Amino acid sequence: MSLIPLGPFDLTLAAGLVLLLAGLSWRLHLGVERRILVAAARSTVQLILLGLVLKVLFETTDPWLIALLALVMLSVAGWEVMARQTRRFRGPWGYGIGASSMFLSSFSITVLALTVIIGVEPWYQPQYLIPLLGMLLGNTMSGIAIALDGLTRQAAEGRGRIEARLLLGASWSEAIADIRRDALRSGLIPIVNAMASAGIVSLPGMMTGQILAGSPPMEAAKYQLLIMFLIAAGTGLGSVAAIWAGSRRLFDDRHRLRLDRLASGRGAA
Repeated sequence: MSLIPLGPFDLTLAAGLVLLLAGLSWRLHLGVERRILVAAARSTVQLILLGLVLKVLFETTDPWLIALLALVMLSVAGWEVMARQTRRFRGPWGYGIGASSMFLSSFSITVLALTVIIGVEPWYQPQYLIPLLGMLLGNTMSGIAIALDGLTRQAAEGRGRIEARLLLGASWSEAIADIRRDALRSGLIPIVNAMASAGIVSLPGMMTGQILAGSPPMEAAKYQLLIMFLIAAGTGLGSVAAIWAGSRRLFDDRHRLRLDRLASGRGAA
């Protein structure tokens, strides 16, 4: 079975469905038609540019170009984590916590997978590195954003409870322990649900793409399992790192809660 190429007319038909959705939003006064159209336009431009960049990378396999693209992907993912916070940290911490946590988790697990599990030579082949890193960054980004948002929001809402524990002699870590657990749990729920429903409720994206491209179904299933396990590990490691750094930043060296280090983000009053 070979891949069936898509032409401009085919994509135009699919885009018409998005226009229909935007029209439905306008008709029902949902107020999201502009966001739908902007998101569709962004995805079109971004994916076309990515396709052109990957075409060049696949032809040259220049490690410096690959490293530059990976750095751009990480930078954008770090910005997205910061933008999704209801209450984000002020200064470079707002960007640095998310970006460094994703670097620690996504890059280390990607290199481990390529060198030890898949065994690609050289390990930075863009055909494997870029898609794998992209999937890890995308899912880790979502988990870290949810976890950090839960941490800062619950810390602000539970200020009285946290300060009462500190007055009773608890350390900063003990005073915020339950909030950290809840935030970590929230960050892990999406990937846990995705693993639990894969193959029964939904057919995962990578497996679908490989099958459409002509790969044997069992090989596609094995690669999908590999990706889901790597994503789960990356999300867990990244969320733990982000929550530890974020919760430590919420307190000073004298174990005082410092909510003044948080700035109002989207949706905050």
